[in-house]
Amino acid sequence: MISKNLYFNILFRVILIVIFSSLLGYFIFINQTLRFSLICFIVVVSLALNLIYYLNTINRKIRFFFDSVRNDDSNLSFPADIKNPAFRDLYQSMNRVNQEIQKLKIENRNQEQYFQILLEHIATGIITYNDKGFIQHANSSAKRLLSVDVLTHLQQIDRIDKKLYETINGIKPFERRLIALNSEQGPIQLSLKATSFRTKDGEMVILSIQDIKNELDEKEIESWMKLIRVLMHEIMNSITPITSLSESLYNVYSKEGLPVQPDLVSNKTIATTLQGLNVIKEQGKGLMSFVESYRKLTRVPEPEKKLFRVTDLIERVQILYHSLENSEKIELSVSLKDPALEIFADQNLISQVLINLMKNALEANENNPEGRITIVAGTGNETHPEICVIDNGPGISAANIDEVFVPFYTTREKGSGIGLSISKQIMRAHGGNLKVRSVPDKETVFCLSF
Repeated sequence: MISKNLYFNILFRVILIVIFSSLLGYFIFINQTLRFSLICFIVVVSLALNLIYYLNTINRKIRFFFDSVRNDDSNLSFPADIKNPAFRDLYQSMNRVNQEIQKLKIENRNQEQYFQILLEHIATGIITYNDKGFIQHANSSAKRLLSVDVLTHLQQIDRIDKKLYETINGIKPFERRLIALNSEQGPIQLSLKATSFRTKDGEMVILSIQDIKNELDEKEIESWMKLIRVLMHEIMNSITPITSLSESLYNVYSKEGLPVQPDLVSNKTIATTLQGLNVIKEQGKGLMSFVESYRKLTRVPEPEKKLFRVTDLIERVQILYHSLENSEKIELSVSLKDPALEIFADQNLISQVLINLMKNALEANENNPEGRITIVAGTGNETHPEICVIDNGPGISAANIDEVFVPFYTTREKGSGIGLSISKQIMRAHGGNLKVRSVPDKETVFCLSF
């Protein structure tokens, strides 16, 4: 109830109307003189008109209040010092409501300003646009990445780069796209991601634009540094004994910079020399083998892609698995979630990747009497085909898991360290990826995502 006084005023008028209406009916019923009936009738009509006027006055005040709120009239204020207690209470209530509305509006403006400042300060470009291509908001990062001062419609992006415009037009909600763009600052690599939501005016799209070139450059430099460290380690391991033996043999056959006389060379010296030369030969072969491995790593063949059923691939891989040494000791199982699943890839290269992963799992479980390997094929979180090789071996520690794809990195004594690197390159050549996750002493999962 807005006001008790207002309630009592209306109730008082209604009671008077009822009383005089009853008197009018009574006088008519007892055939009283026309004068009393006419007086009662005039009083009833007057009270009814007064009630209507009173209610209309209240309605006009309330309508004026709502019109002012709708028109965002922040200066709206009703006099609270009038004598009529009913209107005084009504005005006070409307003033309080207006104050609360204005308080909420101020809070909303402050919050809106806060988010606008926040959007302007983040490095990621943000663009919001409707289904007709009209841009509602574009922060400074988006304008800087696209080298424009004003963005009002997506057609402007068409003039900047046609391929970028087509990519934005074709992007779907929750989809991520990568595109290269030549800007005034030089070539940049953009990552685009879209999200949509509905408003009263239609569907709106929020597009995030991020330059990931610097991140890619940092990752590339980091990968090169890891590769150089491994290369230096392997080369130094091979060259150090060769240098040391060469120096030792030189000292055997020279004295004060002059060659020793043949009659001073004993059979023992010759045997030692032959042994040292053999070691140098073996180290040279090892270094040549290392260089050959590097050559293989840098010459991954171009995939000859064809559409084939995953069931055919799994059957082929199972046959190849049973030809591996000690494969009978480790149980191999297959879980095919979609028997009709097909992938567009080079079946020979994908078989090579899977065999390499199963061979690694087999070697990891060589001392595990309850070892098992599982191949799981289906679709991943983004409905893309995915094939995973799972084993319950010792797993990979958190310290080593970031290194497993680094060329020549290996924790096994006889390992070359290029199998996983080549496998990852094969998957990248297919436009996919090779991912790993591991829980030590529980499971290790390598997934081929297409």
